Amino acid sequence: MLRTFILLCSVISLSAQAWAGDLIVKVTTPDGKPLADAVVTLPAGPGAPKPSFPWKLEVAQRGKQFEPFVLIAPVGASVVFPNLDKFRHHVYSFSKGNKFELELFGREDKRSVPFKAVGVAALGCNIHDQMVAFIRVVDTPWAAKSNEAGEAQVTGAPDGKTKVTVWHPYAKAKDQMVAVDAVIAAGVTKLTVVLDVSAQHAD
Repeated sequence: MLRTFILLCSVISLSAQAWAGDLIVKVTTPDGKPLADAVVTLPAGPGAPKPSFPWKLEVAQRGKQFEPFVLIAPVGASVVFPNLDKFRHHVYSFSKGNKFELELFGREDKRSVPFKAVGVAALGCNIHDQMVAFIRVVDTPWAAKSNEAGEAQVTGAPDGKTKVTVWHPYAKAKDQMVAVDAVIAAGVTKLTVVLDVSAQHAD
């Protein structure tokens, strides 16, 4: 009985250590400026929990803009589109696997759309051409978006060797992303990734 108890404690201890790492990624442009709205992801290996995030799965229309500009959503989840403007919007995406169209809907009305394919849904409005946003649909629980300081923090990531992927809608790279090798240790691991973006979004 004692041997079984010790073995069980060891397994619990190893499991806790395996998911104990935190990763902080600083994303910058080539000239060292912090880059916001970059999505950092780690692959989900066997036994990984289903993705679930603390932020609202919502893209609002306010002031003829989408808020937020970039949203991370778990694959299979629904995203709500509330209209907070005094006029109507016609929201759509032509992105492969996540095509949809929300015909004209007015103030304080909202629609909901499920996103079934991993990848990117680029959003637009048929009424207001300047409205642009992106939904990054992921199948991993380890995902975070960089803030105005260019920092994205992925908590509870698995320790050990991994591939860190950094995506931005205006990145000058294949599929708008770069991947770097990293080793995540227990505690906090810091990493800097340089991402070249188009001039229209370099500031």
